[in-house]
Amino acid sequence: MAPVNGRPFIEWVVRYYATCGFTRFILSTGYLAGVIAKHFSVQPVSGVEVSSRVEISPLGTAGGALNCIPADATGDSQWLVVNGDSLVFANPLPLFDSIASGRADAALLGLKLPDTSRYGTLELDANHHLAAFREKRPGAGTINAGVYAFKGAALLAQPDHRPLSMELDVFPQLASTGRVAVEAVEAPFLDIGTPESLAQAERFITENQARFLS
Repeated sequence: MAPVNGRPFIEWVVRYYATCGFTRFILSTGYLAGVIAKHFSVQPVSGVEVSSRVEISPLGTAGGALNCIPADATGDSQWLVVNGDSLVFANPLPLFDSIASGRADAALLGLKLPDTSRYGTLELDANHHLAAFREKRPGAGTINAGVYAFKGAALLAQPDHRPLSMELDVFPQLASTGRVAVEAVEAPFLDIGTPESLAQAERFITENQARFLS
């Protein structure tokens, strides 16, 4: 809910993915859950449905996503899962191509950066599939942009324990099967996870205003 250019940052995330064709959003919320729900109720985004599922206790990055999956979801369903505190201007729809073709059960967006010292990096195999997550290191590389596509069966097969982490639990297990495709791109990116990067958000949103649903 950090205010950026007159709107909460999470609303900018919703408005960007709406331009990619997504019309239904389920937010996994904890702190300020009521404030977030009220905001989208009082100030709805035109053309999309935004609802939320509250984490009574911390569920982890994967547990929170699973908490949003309806009980009647099938293994053939498909899901886009994105971080709410970062934004990358890259079309996520190609991630689903790998799933539709049968080459992968999940896919993630990799972001090519000249310096990855602030982030962990992705190790890819010869087929451009995820081999492993690596620790932070200086120099050029590809990082996890926090944008994932899943076949429903891959999510529903995850263990019941909570908290459950995408980075520590879900993707290492899926990577061991060779079934995680990586779409590596160069694109504008912002992670508001530090005070320094949050201070950059106003300019980032302003400079990319044309990319959002008006």
